[in-house]
Amino acid sequence: MPLVPIQLKNLTVDEFSASLAPLGVSSYAARRVHMAALQQDALPDTIDRVSRHMLTTAREATVLPHLEQLEKIVSPVDGFAKYLFRGAGPEPFEAVRIPLLHRPANPKYVVCVSSQVGCAMRCAFCATGRLGFRRNLAAWEIVDQVIKIRADSPHPIGGVVFMGMGEPMLNYDAVMQAARIMSEPCGLAIAGKAISISTVGIIPGIRRFTAERRPYRLVVSLTSADPRQRVSLLPIEAAYPTPDVIAALRDYHTATRRRVMLAWVMMAGVNTSPRDAEQLAALTRGLPIQLDLIDVNDPTGRFHPPATAERDAFRDALRTHLGMPVVRRYSGGRDIHAACGMLAGNRAASVATAQ
Repeated sequence: MPLVPIQLKNLTVDEFSASLAPLGVSSYAARRVHMAALQQDALPDTIDRVSRHMLTTAREATVLPHLEQLEKIVSPVDGFAKYLFRGAGPEPFEAVRIPLLHRPANPKYVVCVSSQVGCAMRCAFCATGRLGFRRNLAAWEIVDQVIKIRADSPHPIGGVVFMGMGEPMLNYDAVMQAARIMSEPCGLAIAGKAISISTVGIIPGIRRFTAERRPYRLVVSLTSADPRQRVSLLPIEAAYPTPDVIAALRDYHTATRRRVMLAWVMMAGVNTSPRDAEQLAALTRGLPIQLDLIDVNDPTGRFHPPATAERDAFRDALRTHLGMPVVRRYSGGRDIHAACGMLAGNRAASVATAQ
């Protein structure tokens, strides 16, 4: 047996097979064990077409770590569900199950996963940033968020977004490993194009993502095209200036031919003027983008989402100056502090419905 137990949820199927090969476990048997363990969230006692000897060897060499679910609350308003987990460390972290409300005939969920406990980015409108950075999550801790939520859900998981706690590009290796495990046909079988990796603009991560030709969607939280304004909202601007981020995204588009996804957190009186639309158009001219508009969720009360008239005027200005697809994203779960920017690893609000 190996001196260090093999952590199955940390490994792709090929890596798991390679780890068991020195013990005499065939590649076929290893793949069957890997698939069964991820589907059942347990190491089974029997697997069809796998000998008892090989299965016993694999079981004795392998550990299947599990997150501890501390809490689950469901919004009575829109059905978003927030889960509080604890993993290898003492600090809790959160994940959110998002119902796809626009497809009632084909109900599915998207899981918003955390990649870190806390976050070092300190974005002005984000509760997670106010926690500061605590630690990176291991690949298995990311994968297990989806496994645990899938087991608790009446409908399939159709996608994953790395938009929970943390900056995914600052935990790059674990995030990409988790995404690979999720997307493998004998893993969680979630299509690569249905997995989104979000970043506030960590240029080394974007360039590495581009060079490695990752099949996942890349989403960059821009929120302002004015560097002077952006640095007050997203302090990472001081380290990775907006023009350099856009240059990296132009290279990404050249290499992949994919449309660049930009996220814009709308804040009344801050970044929703016609001038903001003009600056964004000038910054991205010639670059195919899609702009996702998201209302700010700031429990401190410092920032507020724009009123309907302000938001509509901003969208009209974007149509005039930008000429690119603009999508307003629904940010649900506000009543249970599960919406974008509200995750803080806390016990859930008492207004929610515990289940």
